[in-house]
Amino acid sequence: MFSYGVFPPLMFGTMICFMVFGFPVAFSLAAVGLFFGILGIFTGHFDPSFLQALPFRFYGTISNDLLLSIPFFTFMGAILERCGLAEDLLEGTGQLFGKIPGGLAYAVIIVGAVLGAITGTVAASVIAMGVISLPIMMRYGYDMKVATGVIAASGTITQLIPPSLVLIVLADQLGRSVGDMYLGAIGPSIIQVVIFILYIAVLSFLRPNSMPPIPEHAREPMNWKLISRVLWGMIPSIVLIFLVLGTIGLGLATPTEAGAMGAVGAMVLAALHRRLTWPLVEQAMTSTMRLTSMVVFILIGSTCFSLVFQGMDGARWIEHLLTGLPGGAIGFLIFVNIFVFFLAFFLDFFEIAFIIIPLLAPVAAKLGIDLVWFGVLLCVNMQTSFMHPPFGFALFYLRGIAPPEVKSRDIYLGALPWVGMQIILVIIVIYWPGLVTYWIDNTAVDTSNVKIEIPQIEMPAMPDFGPAK
Repeated sequence: MFSYGVFPPLMFGTMICFMVFGFPVAFSLAAVGLFFGILGIFTGHFDPSFLQALPFRFYGTISNDLLLSIPFFTFMGAILERCGLAEDLLEGTGQLFGKIPGGLAYAVIIVGAVLGAITGTVAASVIAMGVISLPIMMRYGYDMKVATGVIAASGTITQLIPPSLVLIVLADQLGRSVGDMYLGAIGPSIIQVVIFILYIAVLSFLRPNSMPPIPEHAREPMNWKLISRVLWGMIPSIVLIFLVLGTIGLGLATPTEAGAMGAVGAMVLAALHRRLTWPLVEQAMTSTMRLTSMVVFILIGSTCFSLVFQGMDGARWIEHLLTGLPGGAIGFLIFVNIFVFFLAFFLDFFEIAFIIIPLLAPVAAKLGIDLVWFGVLLCVNMQTSFMHPPFGFALFYLRGIAPPEVKSRDIYLGALPWVGMQIILVIIVIYWPGLVTYWIDNTAVDTSNVKIEIPQIEMPAMPDFGPAK
């Protein structure tokens, strides 16, 4: 435990205490890092030359081109959240599935997956779903635990489905390409949606009264008009998804360029729905500024913390602890996922990605674990940070927009089955790595057949100037 001194575990424990007590994360990280750095200098445990690299680390953070994609994707999600796309999709899809028990729940899951692929932000999906579908579910007699659970869970799918902001951050922290992270997340995303749909199917069979179909007087006739309305909401969204994800996957655009295209595409979609106004753009710019500022401040704070922590051999201390776990790579993965699961009770996914992932990535690489698979696995796990009662952010968002007659107890109890399904997906990804790696191009180059030939250039003969005088 103290093989590398008392400072690394003491520093890590102090950081956890600050998080548990709810102090602002960015300032807590910077304060802990600088305090232990000064303390280490006075006690001889920390070389002050490390602090000279701090300005360069700050500059490297704010000049990172990859992180520039975060404001683009955030702006795209904010525009689409407010332009009425979710309302059109939910209304039409709900009518398509309205005749069967659980039809509205199916619609919420499917539309949540579509919105996740075009917004990339959990808050946008949960709030849009809650505002639109929760009153309808209440009106038609849905069980409140089922209604609130499916709305919150459909919003958290956004974190796993590309172009998730979490995958961008994980790619940056793990040193892997965003395109590979996006491709690796496709399989788990599909399985997650299938698990949710199967749960609703089983529940609607066992307890049909908890999710009744839409009454006949409220249904629209199944005709081409209804189908065309659903297609009008779906097809432009699918085109935008291809522009954003397809260009990254095909190598035609960087994540930042694809994010810029997505931002422009979101405004075009809003214009097609005749809802592109200056107040809409202004609100989207404000929410983008807030989220981007938060990410940058957390990055700066985590840079202070990680620089001092590594200067005190903290990385070697973490490696010493985790490489000695029983079970090898599987034991490491099980421990890490349990650890991240419980950290998610108190920390946001950005905080986990910026603080914990840089400490775990070197150990995973040393154990021979594919870092793209490792990143997607942790992204699946960190979905639970939005659904944990009582601290899950998705539950807070839902509580904020739910009517007073919806009890907080129903929201918390309704979230528990969905947390269980997210844990099931974690287990599936651990024991089925091909679910992630199948989509990634792992073409290896046989270096034994590589020949480097350098043509020999004959130098002209130097003229003879005779003996030197």
